[in-house]
Amino acid sequence: MSLQLYNTLTRRVEPFTALAPPRVTLYTCGPTVWNFAHIGNFRTFLFEDLLRRHLEGSGFEVYHIMNLTDVDDRVIKAAAAAGKRLAELTDPFAQAFFEDRDFLRIKPAHAYPRATRYMPAMIALIERLLERGVAYRGDDGSVYLSIAKFPTYGRLSQLERRQLKVGARVASDEYDKENPSDFALWKAVDEVDEQVGAAWDAPFGRGRPGWHLECSAMSLAEIGTRFNVQTLDIHCGAIDLIFPHHENEIAQSEAATGQTFARCWLHGAFLNVKGTKMSKRYGNFLTARDLQEQGVDAGTFRTLVYQTHYRQPLDYTDTALEAAREGSLRLGRFRERLENSGGQGRTGADGVGRLTELATQLETAVRAALDNDLDSPQALARVFDFVSAANAELDRGAGGKGAAAALGVFDRVIQLFDVLPGARKVDPELARWAEERVASRERARKSKDFKEADRIRAELKSRGVEIEDTPSGTKWRVV
Repeated sequence: MSLQLYNTLTRRVEPFTALAPPRVTLYTCGPTVWNFAHIGNFRTFLFEDLLRRHLEGSGFEVYHIMNLTDVDDRVIKAAAAAGKRLAELTDPFAQAFFEDRDFLRIKPAHAYPRATRYMPAMIALIERLLERGVAYRGDDGSVYLSIAKFPTYGRLSQLERRQLKVGARVASDEYDKENPSDFALWKAVDEVDEQVGAAWDAPFGRGRPGWHLECSAMSLAEIGTRFNVQTLDIHCGAIDLIFPHHENEIAQSEAATGQTFARCWLHGAFLNVKGTKMSKRYGNFLTARDLQEQGVDAGTFRTLVYQTHYRQPLDYTDTALEAAREGSLRLGRFRERLENSGGQGRTGADGVGRLTELATQLETAVRAALDNDLDSPQALARVFDFVSAANAELDRGAGGKGAAAALGVFDRVIQLFDVLPGARKVDPELARWAEERVASRERARKSKDFKEADRIRAELKSRGVEIEDTPSGTKWRVV
């Protein structure tokens, strides 16, 4: 089966086709760098990471663009409250985002355009819209897009035409989602804008861009300069961006270019805490830094995210997190066992053939699941099924070439999700103690004092040290 994705624009799962295969242009709405991104944001970024990895694993050449919003209403308000200029506020949070991205093993985008560095592109886009009569100067000195001049407005969010307030205007970046109105492309400068350095000269007056304009200008500038096209293959974001943000992106982009802005729109559902969307507004958010302070491994969080389909709400609970941790650890233990079995065990045709057969079935099943609108829960379920079946074969003595072949397939599959536990930093004193206790246990086993061996195992476990007896000796790890 070829890749099928749920396109928000058509409200159906449909075959994905690229504009100029094998190239795929992927635009994902990035963070607003006035604060730390929370793990609800990263839930969206992780579904986009899986999409990119699967596309690349399927032979596509992905060019990934993720914007950083470093000027909008929230940024300006925060900078003014802190008594800072824009860059002074946003630069540290942009750097923090990159660090959090790396901690959560998200592949870096190829381009991270920042709104403040694309003013010429934004001004040029507004000039085109003014020339085409789709935009107009308001009596407040701002520039607005007339939704009455864009007849297909509302098709992404499926707004009914009777809802549109033709001629009404809204300058706020975040406005009433029930009352679509003409929205600001360019906001006339005020005292606070000047105070924080959020003001630029333009032919239509000194001011700053509206948030909705920024993504259109940056994405069109990137793909236009690099590939001489004005259409994205895929545009992603969270579901709360469908309206008004993405609806407005379509209107201003297509009114300016006369071409389809994005061929496929993908939107991820929220991460909820006790049934409520995680949001800075509600004060119920955790950051990636909080996860690190709590000792939550990146593999655990990625497992948690991918066990729920990206279009379904994800409930963040301690129980779910612990189950994800156990799942990640199980995969890590299995990989170690498979690696250790590569030079050992049954090497006859049966042993090689069964493990190879299971691995081939795994790769086929995972690809089919991800081709079906990134069905990561189904794909991970097939991975755990493989672990159970392969462990049974290893218990029967399989190994050697079969284990080595299975390991190669397992690594190819698991890199799509990147959910294995990371290496834990071990206190040197704990390491010395663990080595001594493992050696004592080994002596007890050799003297057939299994009661003492079990007691030492329990002692190790009480301090977070897990042991595994392998053909090459006892291995230990901190969990």
